[in-house]
Amino acid sequence: MTEQHPQLTSAEIACIWTAYLNDSMSKCILGFFLKNIEDQEIRTIIQYAYDLSSTHIEKLSQIYQREQLPLPIGFTNEDVNMNAPRLFTDTFMLEYIGHISRAGLFAYGGFVAMSAREDIRAYFTEGLQEVSSLYNIGAEVSLSKGLFVRAPYISYPTKTDFIDSKKYLSGLNPFTPKRPLNAVEISYLHMNTQTNIIGGSLALSFAQTSPSEDIQKWMIRGRDISKKHVEIYTKILADNDLQPPISSEVAITDSTTPTFSDKLMLFHMGLLSAVGTGNYATAAASSQRSDLILNYERLSVEIAQYAKDGADIMIQNEWLEQPPGTLDKEQLAKNKNHNS
Repeated sequence: MTEQHPQLTSAEIACIWTAYLNDSMSKCILGFFLKNIEDQEIRTIIQYAYDLSSTHIEKLSQIYQREQLPLPIGFTNEDVNMNAPRLFTDTFMLEYIGHISRAGLFAYGGFVAMSAREDIRAYFTEGLQEVSSLYNIGAEVSLSKGLFVRAPYISYPTKTDFIDSKKYLSGLNPFTPKRPLNAVEISYLHMNTQTNIIGGSLALSFAQTSPSEDIQKWMIRGRDISKKHVEIYTKILADNDLQPPISSEVAITDSTTPTFSDKLMLFHMGLLSAVGTGNYATAAASSQRSDLILNYERLSVEIAQYAKDGADIMIQNEWLEQPPGTLDKEQLAKNKNHNS
């Protein structure tokens, strides 16, 4: 190591490891999208996203080689059946790009903030700029096609104000009228409804194409959880006379041919669960009505249990790749004493 490039920290190792797995998974999915996409405007966006993932894998592999670290297994061409028939509509693919690019904005921002070494910060800063560009391009096409699902509109405020009563924070008493939602609370209810809609659609597509009955059941359970959460959030919005987000023509086909490996599908749903849990935590911290906070907390537990059960399936099948970690010093000492 040179003075300019000290050893990677645990945070930096975690960031490049996570990014490699995510990009290798995305490359498989986006490659399958490219085989079936018909709309040329959407194809351009998917091609751009695919090229980004491919370039990221190359650059991350170079970092691993320079640091003499073992390259993660991640996902390869063996995890996708390119001969499978079309599984997703063009509209779904566009919605998917919007979803993963929004998640990427949060992820890359965190990677930059956790990195100290200049070259690692530079890599993730460039990645943040790229995923921002991907989101903006996708949003423009979605808007031009009338597919962008906007957050609800509210009247412009006419003055600034302060909270003058603790009742503003209440909401649990069923016999007391709840105050109207504020703009911050509306935005998170809207976002979490959208993410659950696309997550439920993905879970259903994975259920109908997986050859494993256990995984089919787990995926259907994920679809049902997403559906339940959407119903809860849309009711809260509707009770405030706000139009809940409605996904426009987002659909999957009736194909039942195995398309992605069970390993990839389980990993993807685990990733969505992790993103969802993070979204709920942020929403709970940002909301000021106590009933909303309680909802996010209890629904987060449901997601966590679902994700844990999925991880158990992956472990049973030896599909869950272990993140880099420290050595068990106590076990090393025991082994040393045993061998001496």
